[in-house]
Amino acid sequence: MITLRNVEKFYEGGYGRTYVLRRISLEIKEGEFLTIMGPSGAGKSTLLSILGMLDGAWTGEFEFFGHQVHRMKPRDRVELNKKYIGFVFQSYHLIDNLTVYENLDIPLSYRNIKSAERAAMVCDTLDRFHIVGKRDLYPSQLSGGQQQLVAVARAVIANPKLILADEPTGNLHSSQGKEIMDLFKKLNEEGATIVQVTHSETNAAYGHRIVQLADGWILQPAATA
Repeated sequence: MITLRNVEKFYEGGYGRTYVLRRISLEIKEGEFLTIMGPSGAGKSTLLSILGMLDGAWTGEFEFFGHQVHRMKPRDRVELNKKYIGFVFQSYHLIDNLTVYENLDIPLSYRNIKSAERAAMVCDTLDRFHIVGKRDLYPSQLSGGQQQLVAVARAVIANPKLILADEPTGNLHSSQGKEIMDLFKKLNEEGATIVQVTHSETNAAYGHRIVQLADGWILQPAATA
């Protein structure tokens, strides 16, 4: 599904290049549940952004479902992202001037789904995440944990082929966090490929293998969780 070959990310400065990622080569099979771990500053979130096609300033090769991402124009990468990927951001990235309902509808609007079906999908998702009572509220009216739940709901609502999650339970209490991880496990069993960044050993145990990053390098062969 995904192949990275010698992917590197760096910034040019007065003292030369500062590398964020170094020679990243990685294969992710369809249906995998992969965990990326490592200390702060290791490059985990940067790698996730590249996988999600949100960051185009890198070198190397990236194949995704047979598409040569490194050769694609930015707008074509955006379309690929919309079609296949759901992203859970560490800082939520909800749209401030849209209600919870409208935030959930956004990813569905990118697909050829009839309005009645979209409405049903949003209502089902509101119910699944126990946020029906929040449907007409704006992000600023929600707690951090509630915003995180909405962000996760938005990422999975369109049943994406690939779910990328950056510390998906970081702002949730333990029971909510377990619900989210159990949901990810169920979605993975139903065919979704999941790549999560986490510091939590508990969350990592839900995955099939672990990739350890340090100072932008993959430390060792991916290990089984």
